[in-house]
Parts: sequence; C-alpha cells; structure tokens
Amino acid sequence: MSSTHTATYNEEEGALKLFLRGRPIILYAPSDVRDNFDISKVSPAPNRKLKLDWVYGYRGKDCRSNLYQLPTGEMAYFVAAAVVLYNPDEQCQRHYLGHTDDVKSLAIHPNKLLVATGQCAGHDRREALPHIRVWNSVSLATVAVIGAGEFTGSVNCISFSRADGGSLLTAIDDSPEKIISVWDWQKGEKGLRVTETRCSVDTVVAGEFHPLDRSQIITVGKGHVAFWTLDQNGTLYKRMGVFESREKPKYVTCIAFTQSGDVITGDSNGNIIVWSRGTNTISRFFKKVHDGSIFSLCTLKDGGLISGGGKDGRLVLFDSEMNRSGVEGFVEPHFGAIRVVSEGKGSQLLIGTTRNCILIGSFDLGFNPVVMGHVDELWGLAAHPNMAQFVTGGFDQLLQLWDSLSHSVVWSKDIGEHIQSCAFSPDGEYIAVGGISGRWMVFDTTSRELLAQLSDGQEPIQTIKFSPDGQFLAIGSRDNSVYIYQINGNSRRFARVGRCSGHSSYIKHIDWSEDSQVIRSNSGDYEILFWNASTCRQITSASSLRDVKWASQTCTLSFNTVGIWPEHADGTDVNSAARSNDSTILASGDDFGKVKLYSFPAAQPKSLCHLYGGHSSHVTAVEFLCDDTRVISTGGNDTSVMQWTVI
Repeated sequence: MSSTHTATYNEEEGALKLFLRGRPIILYAPSDVRDNFDISKVSPAPNRKLKLDWVYGYRGKDCRSNLYQLPTGEMAYFVAAAVVLYNPDEQCQRHYLGHTDDVKSLAIHPNKLLVATGQCAGHDRREALPHIRVWNSVSLATVAVIGAGEFTGSVNCISFSRADGGSLLTAIDDSPEKIISVWDWQKGEKGLRVTETRCSVDTVVAGEFHPLDRSQIITVGKGHVAFWTLDQNGTLYKRMGVFESREKPKYVTCIAFTQSGDVITGDSNGNIIVWSRGTNTISRFFKKVHDGSIFSLCTLKDGGLISGGGKDGRLVLFDSEMNRSGVEGFVEPHFGAIRVVSEGKGSQLLIGTTRNCILIGSFDLGFNPVVMGHVDELWGLAAHPNMAQFVTGGFDQLLQLWDSLSHSVVWSKDIGEHIQSCAFSPDGEYIAVGGISGRWMVFDTTSRELLAQLSDGQEPIQTIKFSPDGQFLAIGSRDNSVYIYQINGNSRRFARVGRCSGHSSYIKHIDWSEDSQVIRSNSGDYEILFWNASTCRQITSASSLRDVKWASQTCTLSFNTVGIWPEHADGTDVNSAARSNDSTILASGDDFGKVKLYSFPAAQPKSLCHLYGGHSSHVTAVEFLCDDTRVISTGGNDTSVMQWTVI
C-alpha cells in the first residue's frame, strides 16, 4: 500500500481510496494503468493554456454609473470580477482582471486614460479585501491599489476630483457606518487617506466631486442630498440639501452638473432638481419628468442633459438652458429599466439596463442591444455537439442560445421556469432543460418550439443528459434519484423506463458510457454509483466497470479526476468538470471563482494545473465547445458567462 495526504492505492485490487470529509471513496484504476500506477507521481500541468476571449454579460441590476466611452473607441463596464473594455465597431474585447471579487464601482480619470474600480469583500476575507484599483486602460497595468484593509464593506461609489486634474479620489464604503473617504491616491504605493467621516445612516447611491470646485463633493441616497466641503486641514463639512416646502423624495438617485457648475439631481418621484452652484438650495424644480425613479442623468458635450427613467423606459432631452426639447427616446421593457445613460461616439448614447443589457443608439435611430446577459443565478450550460454554439439557462427563466464566433445571442426565450440544467441531443436538434420544480422540457434548437414537458419529483433537476446514441434521456434530481426515459420517434414522445434509486443524497453529475448501456452518477455526499440504463438497476461490482469508456467526464468524482480535488478538500470545493472532446485536457470550476485546466486523465492525487480568475462567484459549469478551441464557464451568482480560448 502506498499513500499520499488523503489517498491510498491498493496494488492488489488496483483500487485508489480517496478520503473526502473523512469518507472513503473507492475508485478502480483502468486495466492499462492498474499495474504501473504510482500514487506518488506528480501529474504535470498541460502544455495548453486558456486565455479569456470574451465576457458575456454586464452588471446593471444593482450598480450605477458603470458604463463609459473611452477615447480608444472602447466601452468600459464590469461584470463579476472582470472589467471589460469592449469595442463594438471592431468586435473585440480586452479585460482587466486585477480584482479578486465582484467589482461594484467604476470611475474614469479626467485624463480619460486611467480607470479606478472598486470591489466588494470576497468570501475569503484574507484574499479578497474590499479595495480600489487604479489602472491604465491602454496597457492594463495596475498603477495603485488603495485602501486594502481600510474598507469594511463594498466600495460602492468612487469619483476622481476633476477641478485639479484628478489628484484626489473619493470613495463611499457600504459598511453600516457608510464611510466617505478622500484619498491622495498618487502618494506611495497604497495612496494616502486625506480624511474620512460617516456619510449617512441611510443608503448612499452616488458620490461625485464637483467638476469646477476642487473642494466640493456631492453625495445622494435615501432621503438626502449632501454638499460636502473639504477644507485646508483635510476635514469634511456637510450641508444637507434643503427641500423647503417641496415633498422630500424617498430616494435621491443620481447626480449631474451643468456647464456653469449647478448641481442637478434626479429622484424616486421622477423629479429633476437644479441646485445653484455653491448653495444647498433649489433654483429650479421639474416635477414628474418621469413616471417612477430617474436612475441616470447624463450631461452632454453641448451642455444638454438627458434623463433616463427606470419604470417608464423613457429618455428625455433638455437643452443647455434646461428647457425640455420635446425630443424623447424609449427602451423596450424586455431589456429592463434604464440604469445608466452615458455619451458614446458622436451622437450615440450608451444605455445600461437593470436586466444586464447594454444598448447603443440615438434618439433618431432608436436603441439596439450590443451586450445581453442573465440577471439571476446561472447553472445551466451545454455546448452544441457540432456547431460553435452553446446554450445557457438561469434562475431568471431565460434560455439563451449563443454563437461563440460572433459573440451574440442567437435567440433568447423566457420558459417560465427557473432553469437548473440543460443538454443538447447528440445531433444538436433538441435542447433538454431541467427546472427547479421537477419540471423538464424539450425544445427544438432552431424553432425554439416546445416539444415535450414532463415532471419527475418536486425537487430541482440538477443534471440532464442524452445518451450518445440519442435513444435515452437521463434526469438527475435533487430527490436522490436518476430517472431514465426512452425517446420514441422525433423527440416528441418520451416513455419512462424507470427510476434509479440508491443514492442517499442529491444527484450532482451523470455520465453515459460510449455504448449508451451504463450510467455513472455522483451525489452530494460523494458517492459514485453505476446503473444499467435499460433496467435502472444498480451495478454493484464497480471493479467490473473499470474499463468502461465514458462518453463524457462531468462526474467530478472518478478515477480520472482524483487530481482536481485539492488537499483537505471538503467535497463542495469542485462544482464542475469537463473533458475535452479529444480527451487530452480537463477543465474544472470551483467555489472560489476559479477555472482550472489539467492534463487528462488527472488520476494522480497530485496533479498540477493552470488557474484562471475572472468569475467572482462559484463557477457552476464548464464545457468545451465541439472543436475544443474554446472553453465556456458560467458563474452562479455573478450571472456571467466567460469564453476562454485554448492556446
């Protein structure tokens, strides 16, 4: 017997024993490696690597002021832990990946070259402290890392000073205290904190330096607008905006400035208020410009102003004298409410929405989506068997088919069910989708038509898989069972063969054998069981299946995936795995937002890998596209889809 940290190998039986949370798991070595298997050998990392090629999605549902046009022609925005620089004309993206968890705020320096981005506190407080990173948008080099260990909550609002060319940076920490701080960000490696003070007991949604007065900062949020003055000694003084006899809004939601330096605010009542420069009093009041909240105000180069309404989806244009011009625009409700409006190239406007879409357009030509995304937890992912396409499904009930070459949505369908899992049929003509209520459906890939709808149990369908010959469909449920159906005719008729019961925890992953005869399944309590697909009976002698060829490798627990489990793993660390179609490399997704690439098989307990960040949440699924040139990964709570090129 030879052993490593959590595994031992029995040469006589050709069996590897792995311990997860103290539970022994027996895995049988294939005959061709059985006699020569050396458990102490280290499996090298593959000679291929991944490079982030494209990020699908945008974070508009709960963030503001996070969409800007750069002089390079690129738009800057963020999703998950990635900041995206996207040039829609040239159809290319670049990515700043310095953050360790969700990016929550973004500001552009007055020189239009530097960018500041603020992040939240990560799951691992040591690794992912909330902080601000200042970086160069051309070279992507990090210039400064500010406030690590100083902030306690997410950095929700940041702004560079504009009147002095951007030497200061203000930040609002979303801690219970709502601390506003000012930083001389160029002092030393970590910047110098000039001052900090409590900002408000209530939510603060925006904070900005005044463009003409170096010592002025304006913050807005629940029931307030505050005018701050930074004095010579570095102390912040606050004057609250006075609403006088006018109805005080529940929220003041956004800030802008006129060319002469007056402050403009929008609020939850749909009003726009102008505050005279240097005062805390109202000079003009525009009542009910929008039905519901105004989420964004955008001052144009010509001095005009655009207001974006949340609920009513309208864009209203004012001229430089703050007179309504009569010109209006509209965003279709299915894209979500308007969250951010900013100036693009020429007369173009960029619009970010609460349903995580970005639209480009103008008042004359209307607005079209250039970025689409999901808005809720994302678990379902499947690669098309013979085209450069993949499908995703989320708790937002959206099933979306994507083209990996044009980086666009082929179609998007609301199926009226929170989606947990999905799979393509072997010919790519059908998509099976598992919901969280035990309901599952089959759709035609081209027409999107619903072909079948059935239910098994009342728990989520954790995984769903067609057999390689297309004759069967296996459904792994959270009710601890695998249900098997025979497919008759043109995928419209499904006859239940039976139910495989024997697991004592929920089904996590399923793989079919290449001959469509056998299924293996992993469960939440680290069991690996085998089943005869045509009888639904458990095959109890696992050693007799050591040489079965498997059509896929999504089971995270198997002899060939021992190496993806880190030392002292607790069994929940690794969420997903996928083998390349040529069986040479293996990708995994873990609970810490990392995608890893291993050589396949990863049968050595010590297997080295390449590791990639970009997601901020648990990576719920990984898949190779049909030609192995790309890997797709989905982030659960970060709602993003990432496309990696294999190089």
